Amino acid sequence: MTKDYDLVVLGGGTGGYVAAIRASQLGMQVAVVEKGELGGTCLHRGCIPSKALLRSAEVFRLAGESEDYGVETGAPSLNFTRVQQRKQGIVDTLHKGVKGLMKKGKIDVYHGFGRILGPSIFSPIPGTISIEYENGEENTMIVPKNVLIATGSRPSSLPGLPVDGIDVMTSDEALSLDKLPDSILIIGGGVIGIEWASMLCDFGVKVTVLEYLDRILPSEDKEIAAEVEKQLAKRGVVFKKGRKVNPETLEIGEGVSIKAENDAHEEVFHAEKLLVSVGRKGNISNIGLENTDINTEKGYIETNDFYQTKESHIYAIGDVVGSVQLAHAASHEGIIAVEHMAGLDPLKIDYEQVPSCIYSYPEAASVGLTEQQAKDRGFDLKVGKFPFQAIGKALVHGETGGFVKIISDIATDDILGVHMTGPHVTDLISEAGLAKVMDATPWEIASTIHPHPTLSEVIGEAAMAVDGKQIHG
Repeated sequence: MTKDYDLVVLGGGTGGYVAAIRASQLGMQVAVVEKGELGGTCLHRGCIPSKALLRSAEVFRLAGESEDYGVETGAPSLNFTRVQQRKQGIVDTLHKGVKGLMKKGKIDVYHGFGRILGPSIFSPIPGTISIEYENGEENTMIVPKNVLIATGSRPSSLPGLPVDGIDVMTSDEALSLDKLPDSILIIGGGVIGIEWASMLCDFGVKVTVLEYLDRILPSEDKEIAAEVEKQLAKRGVVFKKGRKVNPETLEIGEGVSIKAENDAHEEVFHAEKLLVSVGRKGNISNIGLENTDINTEKGYIETNDFYQTKESHIYAIGDVVGSVQLAHAASHEGIIAVEHMAGLDPLKIDYEQVPSCIYSYPEAASVGLTEQQAKDRGFDLKVGKFPFQAIGKALVHGETGGFVKIISDIATDDILGVHMTGPHVTDLISEAGLAKVMDATPWEIASTIHPHPTLSEVIGEAAMAVDGKQIHG
């Protein structure tokens, strides 16, 4: 026996469940197939749990600095079990909320592994979904008019480097640590690696980052990355850049050791644990793509601007399409895909208007082009920078490192990119995101009255600095 739906979503992560809700709002009969828990990687193994741990690390660091604020409490102690319990409580609360949203939208949820079938007795075109269950229960067949693939991604590893989840971990296993190591090697200085380096450093762990490139955070503006590295190094994080790790040299005994080389020599690095943070890869294996005419390229599903695959009734969003691996981008992609299949006329995403955030200490955030990207495209630039050191609210907070950088086109005065590092910039970046959507100029941001004293004043000052008119610098 089969059941028909207007839409079946493969994957109940952030992109998938948001798309399902939007489809329900448009009057579709919707089902979500999820092999794990609703909320997916972001809620259970990524965004939310990692930020909960980062917040506990921040509080622990601040407690140790409390005398600077005139608050004498003595040396703080860390109960990591309570840290993990708090993290899990947040995840459980949000998970309950997502399940409530499914119920509110009358969205059917199937807890199993969904696989796309080819043409069969159920349908003359590919797209029937076979749901497989771990308990051996007979497969369920559901027949949708449309399919949305939102199966997300998983951590990558280095070829030849075995991940056992105990001594050698990815971020998935690290989130479930029952106690902190004394020391850790982190392979990879990208966003995830830097967030873990910052968190573990604040928890008192000795951190060494091994990065293949000659800089960390390669997707960020070079000056922003350099400032983040400088601030982390001040707190004790050791960076070894331009290092190629040799997986075959891994040894596990009393801790772990591994060799990494640069042009000059090979060096052995030791620590209690090893965290592999070298990116993520889309979950496109074994979901039945071979039963369709869907094209893939370099491990990603090819789609048009509305996330429609070569099979016109099958769409794909999020980490499987290789745009940007950000939860908020996946959510908007899901909305656009659903509105397109419903016959509406959604605006396609301009990915230069999608903000990115790094939740380390200091935080970093950006939207638009970096200075180097803008130069490479042939723009003549004018750049304004302004430091948090000159902002009263930053001094009040005791967080004065970092700056805001605004890149503008001399010819049109349009803002090309905004880049920030410093206190709460992951919240401040939304103003820059709106400016990009509205094609604002630095003058328009500068003309916006920013309340005093607030951290947001730094954006107004940076906008004035583009034309050399900053007031407090």
